[in-house]
Amino acid sequence: MISVLVVDDDFMVARLHAKVVERTSGFTTAGIAHTGREALDGVRRLRPDLVLLDIYLPDMSGLDVLREIRAGEDGPLDADVLVITAAREMETVRGALRGGAVHYVVKPFDVPVLQERLRDYARRRRDLAALAAPRQDDVDRVFGAAPPPRPARGLPKGLSEETAELVRGVLAAAAEAGDGALSASVCAERAGLSRVTARRYLEYFAARGQAEVSLRYGGTGRPERRFRAPGARP
Repeated sequence: MISVLVVDDDFMVARLHAKVVERTSGFTTAGIAHTGREALDGVRRLRPDLVLLDIYLPDMSGLDVLREIRAGEDGPLDADVLVITAAREMETVRGALRGGAVHYVVKPFDVPVLQERLRDYARRRRDLAALAAPRQDDVDRVFGAAPPPRPARGLPKGLSEETAELVRGVLAAAAEAGDGALSASVCAERAGLSRVTARRYLEYFAARGQAEVSLRYGGTGRPERRFRAPGARP
């Protein structure tokens, strides 16, 4: 079970948050505090895994409580912090982020929002516990980072998508008309391209499996390579 210390100056709100914790599978309420000093004392005594921390407390700011947990006079306290507050100032959000808060929930919120943040925290703990020698993608998953974009698999240098679509269209039209395989010369004529250009695209398609190649043997010399759309009639 993940133990949670609830910190809020409003007694009713603190009780509500504690009930949400109890209703979330895998979590239990270790205690409730209503001031910053009570919160720090509770962290030292109860050793909770997670602190639900309000920012507006009667004796000190929740950010000061967070800083004390992270690097107090007696050393850092072993507790994670999830900030729950009505504070919307960007400087407060930055302060919570710099202080290492695992998340920041703005009041008022629907109960399922807090429950989902708790479940996110539990998943992250499980992921961390399962890692021995993490790879970069493992670390990215734990920290919630998006995977890096994969390099675009575009056409080779010197080929354009517009011309490629033109050549594909010629092959598709030939397949639909039942013309069979086309030579580079015929394809070039129908596409309005030079034979050399048409052949470059046709050979590229063949190498990628986007066109099928057959050989037409004449009387002498090398056989002529002919191209058709995959599955089209030879």
